[in-house]
Amino acid sequence: MLKLLKGRYGYVVRVVGVNQSRWARQKLKSSKDPSMVPVIRHYSSLRSMPSPLLRISGPNYAMPARGIGMVIARVLRGALKIRYLLLGGSIAGGSALAKTYEQWKEALPDTKFLEDLMPSQEDMDAIRSSLISFRDRIKDAVPDFTLDPKLKEAGEEQYNQLVLWFRQRLDDAIRAAEEEKADSSSLFSDGEILTLSGVASSLTSLAEDFSSDLKQHAVSFTTMGSTAEKEREKADLLRLRLTQVEAELQEKTKELSNLACDYDDLKKKIHSNETIREKYESLQEELMQVQLKYQKEVERLERENKELRRSLMLKAGEKSASHEKKIKKSLIDMYSEVLDELCDYDSSYDTQDHLPRVVVVGDQSSGKTSVLEMVAQARIFPRGAGEMMTRAPVMVTLSEGPYHIASFKDSTREFDLTKESELAELRKEVELRMRNSVRSGRTVSHEVISMTVKGPGLQRMVLVDLPGIISTVTSDMASDTRDAIRTISEQYMSNPNAIILCIQDGSVDAERSNVTDLVSQMDPGGKRTIFVLTKVDMAEENLTNPDRIRKILAGKLFPMRALGYFAVVTGRGSKEDSIQTIKDYEESFFRSSRIFKGGVVSSHQCTTRNLSLAVSECFWKMVRDTVEQQADAFKATRFNLETEWKNNFPRTRELDRDELFEKARGDILDEVVNLSQVSPKQWEDALSARLWEKTVTYVFENIYLPAAQTDSSGTFNTTADIKLKQWADQTLPRKCVEVGWETLEQEFRKFLERAKASRDHDTLFDNLKACVVDDAMRRHEWEDKAADVLRVIQLNALEDRSVSDKQQWDAACKFLEDSVKEKLGTTEGTLREMMGPGTKEQWLYWCYPTDDQKKRAAVKSELEKLLITDYTHKNTLTYDEVTAVRKNVQSAGLEVDNEFIRETWHPVYRRHFLRRALAKAYDCRKAFYAYHQGLEGELGVECNDVVLFWRIQQMIKITANALRQQVMNREARRLEKEIKEVLEEYGCDREKKEQLLTGRRVMLAEELKRVRQIQEKLEEFIHALNAEK
Repeated sequence: MLKLLKGRYGYVVRVVGVNQSRWARQKLKSSKDPSMVPVIRHYSSLRSMPSPLLRISGPNYAMPARGIGMVIARVLRGALKIRYLLLGGSIAGGSALAKTYEQWKEALPDTKFLEDLMPSQEDMDAIRSSLISFRDRIKDAVPDFTLDPKLKEAGEEQYNQLVLWFRQRLDDAIRAAEEEKADSSSLFSDGEILTLSGVASSLTSLAEDFSSDLKQHAVSFTTMGSTAEKEREKADLLRLRLTQVEAELQEKTKELSNLACDYDDLKKKIHSNETIREKYESLQEELMQVQLKYQKEVERLERENKELRRSLMLKAGEKSASHEKKIKKSLIDMYSEVLDELCDYDSSYDTQDHLPRVVVVGDQSSGKTSVLEMVAQARIFPRGAGEMMTRAPVMVTLSEGPYHIASFKDSTREFDLTKESELAELRKEVELRMRNSVRSGRTVSHEVISMTVKGPGLQRMVLVDLPGIISTVTSDMASDTRDAIRTISEQYMSNPNAIILCIQDGSVDAERSNVTDLVSQMDPGGKRTIFVLTKVDMAEENLTNPDRIRKILAGKLFPMRALGYFAVVTGRGSKEDSIQTIKDYEESFFRSSRIFKGGVVSSHQCTTRNLSLAVSECFWKMVRDTVEQQADAFKATRFNLETEWKNNFPRTRELDRDELFEKARGDILDEVVNLSQVSPKQWEDALSARLWEKTVTYVFENIYLPAAQTDSSGTFNTTADIKLKQWADQTLPRKCVEVGWETLEQEFRKFLERAKASRDHDTLFDNLKACVVDDAMRRHEWEDKAADVLRVIQLNALEDRSVSDKQQWDAACKFLEDSVKEKLGTTEGTLREMMGPGTKEQWLYWCYPTDDQKKRAAVKSELEKLLITDYTHKNTLTYDEVTAVRKNVQSAGLEVDNEFIRETWHPVYRRHFLRRALAKAYDCRKAFYAYHQGLEGELGVECNDVVLFWRIQQMIKITANALRQQVMNREARRLEKEIKEVLEEYGCDREKKEQLLTGRRVMLAEELKRVRQIQEKLEEFIHALNAEK
């Protein structure tokens, strides 16, 4: 209370709560201050205080008014401030500028050293004044004079005579040189002609200098006055100058005479060179004859050697066959097996295939295949006129053998290359394999076609023929053909140990070559490239300059380098020419070719035989240098793979894809065998349940409901008999066969699902098993006679209408009740969806019906009233009934049409009918004796429904029994047979196995197996190679 704030009307006291307000009122009333009037008001936190009555008043400060004098004073103060600012800015700017100038002066270089070198200003002024005074003295000392006319005439006459004599001599020399040049075809070389022209130009310049000097001296005669002494001095000077000119002319004349002598010597040398050239050509022709003679002798010896080696090989084969031992593989065969293993090897450890092989690349139709055929000595590849024939890489292994044969890696057939018929079959087989390797609309393929060619005298090596490089993609090719061919070529040429056999067509312009640029990119140093110029015979006809071929074979025309350059002729363009015919033509061409005679091509650069020897030598050198490095690389890869397997799969056996497939095959066949362990009762129960599931809708919709609409028992039975017979004759047998097939599949899949739940189940095989079962079930077809057998059985079963005992009657009643309850539940669900949520759902789940559902609920209520009035109503509504329902609904404020009412009627009537049928089934439980005695009509109980369902139940039992016998006796075995066929197909399809058996475990096992095989073969090859050394 001591620190109360005084407001405008007194003290302000704020209290909270009723007790505090009473206490404050008592304190204020007890105060002795008569001016204090206690006014106590109770406030709460929810009450606003609009009245400022209790607002605390603060001090009131008055705002002073400013006059015009204050404004003027402020303006003057601002102006004075501007003056100070300008004055301070100018002073600061001047000091900054002075400081900058001093810094610039200090940065300039020191030029004081120039003062010692340059003269002073006083010296310069003295020199200038002395020069001016000397000019004036000379000008005053030289008097005016004129040239003596006689002297001037004598000087000009001498000058004119000298110029005329010189020009005459020069014209005679030029005319003589032109006559001598016209007499001989090549009198002077370009350098000599340039020398003569230089002499003439120098003489001309000399004459011009002389004339200028003469004129100068003639003028100088006039500068010395008219005294005779001065004239004699000038005449002596002129005479001395003329003597010098004559001496110079004599020297030039001597030079011309020396040039004439040199020309005579040159003519003699040219004549001797022509003689030497004739001798050289004759010697070269003799050398060629000698070479051809020795070459024929070498070929004869080689043929004899082939025959001897062939006989030795045959004897060795007979001897080994008699001792039952295998013939030892040759080195090239062992090496080819290693390359075959590496063809489709792919590793994640970057162990690339760097083993040597000869890669044959070139533009399309450049003669690649022909060169390879000449090396193999057989026409083994298909041909096409301008068409792409090589569509996939073809790896050809050449080895020596007693017979000239060819075979594919994956085939045991051997083609005899000495017979034209088998050669044609081999070419067709190669073309077929190429086309089969191309898939999914592509033009070329990466798949390698491996073949071996053996024969006496063949050079041992491995060659890979690649598709020809193209520059344009035609309409019948895939859009990526050019890039795909380039990718394949780069893949094989990127091997640092591959020998590139670059084939260039000699009959086309070198500027159109595509392969040379690609080879220069892959092997810029040319350390593993051999260049081959084909079709040299056509090149000789088309080229007018043989130097172009010399530049090509010298490696100076194309932007690439190579180990060697070769020129070959691979035929005359005829498909029918044999290898021997082509060889003879090649030899005759090089014997008579002017290119060979002219020394453009050396003898070791010609013929495919020399090319084959050079390539084979280079190939084996590369093999010996690099094979051990590759073996070490695969050893390291094997160690890495084994380490990864031990870390990731420590307790799992290393099974590759083929071994895993065999394991999965066994598991699937075991499950097929388990089908025989299913008991007959299990089969019949499964078949019965499946049959009723498939036929219940047809029975209710097409048989039971139409028969129940009749008025009498006889009509019911007649209608039911007709419907049952139609059903058994038309669709029932086929439907039952489908049910048997589906039940067989369902039971088999149950066994597979049980196997998945076992402890030792391997999820790796799930995809494979599912695909095998699906494929087998898709192929499986039930026996054709099964439907006919079932038709007879079912007709006999449905014709029987007499229930023999109470047990069967009770089973039929239960079957009817279960079926009706199931249908009734389905109908109730349909009605709930149509009517929307009920009152309970609306309160519990906050869901409300739509307008359409409200209309259906109103229509349903009216239809139920209609069914209550007529308990045995038919399944259709009359027009009057529909109209009455619509008007009743309209009276409730809802608009519906007749079609809407009929749509609602169907489920409502079905529920009513099913409830009535269920009640009748309950009544018939105890009516068996009435049925057996024929007293149903007297007792008022109609049990035709029970009899109908008993007939259907008996039909299902008999059908299930028949299907069970078919499944156990025939269909299960047929399914097992089809599963085995599918497994056999999958086992032969590698792509299918790769698609179904995947995962790191499979890939790691595959790589381990492949690396071990490659390493073993490499070690075997290295051992044999070292033994041969």
